[in-house]
Amino acid sequence: MANDILSLDRLTKRFGKKCALEDVSFSISGGRIVGLLGPNGSGKTTLIKLANGLLHPDGGAVYIDGQRPSEKTKAIVSYLPDRMYVADWMKVSDLVRMFADFYQDFDKEKAFSMLRSLDISEADRMKTMSKGTKEKVQLVLVMSREAMLYLLDEPIGGVDPAARDFILRTILTNYSPESAVLISTHLISDVEKVLDEVIFLKEGRLIRHENVDHIREQEGKSVDQLFREIFAIGTEG
Repeated sequence: MANDILSLDRLTKRFGKKCALEDVSFSISGGRIVGLLGPNGSGKTTLIKLANGLLHPDGGAVYIDGQRPSEKTKAIVSYLPDRMYVADWMKVSDLVRMFADFYQDFDKEKAFSMLRSLDISEADRMKTMSKGTKEKVQLVLVMSREAMLYLLDEPIGGVDPAARDFILRTILTNYSPESAVLISTHLISDVEKVLDEVIFLKEGRLIRHENVDHIREQEGKSVDQLFREIFAIGTEG
């Protein structure tokens, strides 16, 4: 489709003899928040790194707004990795200035407003913060860009339940109708309320790509219930 922002065509990635992704194909259009869901080792982070151009496929292709990942597509993709990537010695204000210098679509006022809402001072140094607070700062930086595609790898994994709600509201209210959001997470019951679609991965293969409303209306299940059924996961989580 013409308005597909992210499109995968038989995407395959191997690490030695292990196939991390095999023949994965799907497309995401603008105005959609999509959950990338699967157990550990299912290929979620590999897929996001391929979409961000940090890895190169062994087969198939990734297209961002119709183009292969490149320096040009990185200008329209806002990426949150699954681990910390900022220097501990930096102040919050240093990071905001750095992002503003690096990305033309970065909105400093939006960033400072979100930081104030989280009671995070721009004078704070990263090394003085808890892991959860550092993750909030990173998410604020990512969501303060006016990107076409947001790739969020475990954005709520290290924060408390109250902060999860704020983070999900932040995601929901800070992307434009023309943009798409791909969220990788294992906390499905927390995140499913903001999702329009879900993609299930298992051992590097696409198991299901479905509209969330269809799952609820046609199958009478929550996304979390369906996930547990497909992957035979017990209530312990």
